[in-house]
Amino acid sequence: MDDELLTIGAFAARARLSAKALRLYDRLGLLPPAHVDEASGYRYYRVGQIERARLVALLRQLDMPLARVAEVVEAPDGAAAADRLTAYWADVEARVAGQRTLAEYLRGRLSGRSSEMYGKFVVETVDVPEQVLITETRHVLAGELPAWIGASLGRLEEAAKECGGITAAPFVVYHSDVSMESDGPAESCVPVADEAAARAWVEKQGRARETKVRVEPAQRLAYTRITKAQVAHPQILAAFEAVEEWIPEHGLWQAGPCREVYFADWAAAGAEDPVCDVAFPVR
Repeated sequence: MDDELLTIGAFAARARLSAKALRLYDRLGLLPPAHVDEASGYRYYRVGQIERARLVALLRQLDMPLARVAEVVEAPDGAAAADRLTAYWADVEARVAGQRTLAEYLRGRLSGRSSEMYGKFVVETVDVPEQVLITETRHVLAGELPAWIGASLGRLEEAAKECGGITAAPFVVYHSDVSMESDGPAESCVPVADEAAARAWVEKQGRARETKVRVEPAQRLAYTRITKAQVAHPQILAAFEAVEEWIPEHGLWQAGPCREVYFADWAAAGAEDPVCDVAFPVR
């Protein structure tokens, strides 16, 4: 019975899919027909393909992207397929949790509770001396940002061993907005001791990555200290906005792009441990 050939219309009815969907799945390699008539171009499917067709349809009801659907249906066995579905659903729940938090944050803003949200952040200023920086710059969207920050700072911290060592906390500068639609750019920065060695290191890199050396002049930063839990989006947005609101209230002006200064061991820190300063250069 599994070898019985069905027309695309009959197969679509049995699989509870449209012929249009079957053509799409064929084009993507998810569900190719068992036979295509060379003369007419008609597609024929085997009865044994019905189960795979229904699985594809059910996975699509989870809003699973077609690339992830392919990963599940092409898994070597049922256990591997289940693991891939579990991983996808964990991503969905993490995204929904983030969206739920963002919705609550926006409700606070829209209902005029901004001052209540900002009140939990203590803003101070600090004077930072001139620093020699080795940096890596990239256009990056919000979803890619956490992984890129960790990887780029790791590369720069390793490179700092050739540049006299690290002299202060690494940080990331946002030269323009980073969101789901805007890709910055962002710049990872590690302060180092030896400018000449740093320039030699950058010269050695060539154009493999957007690396460079720059000397940042002495400046004053307005900042608020946040915990590891608060670094997550959108909690960190409230921290940035609290500092932005504080600056003009204290007779200061923003003098450069915002930044995140990572002064603690991220891997070792707990959710409530301070790990990061959200800061703006001011004058």
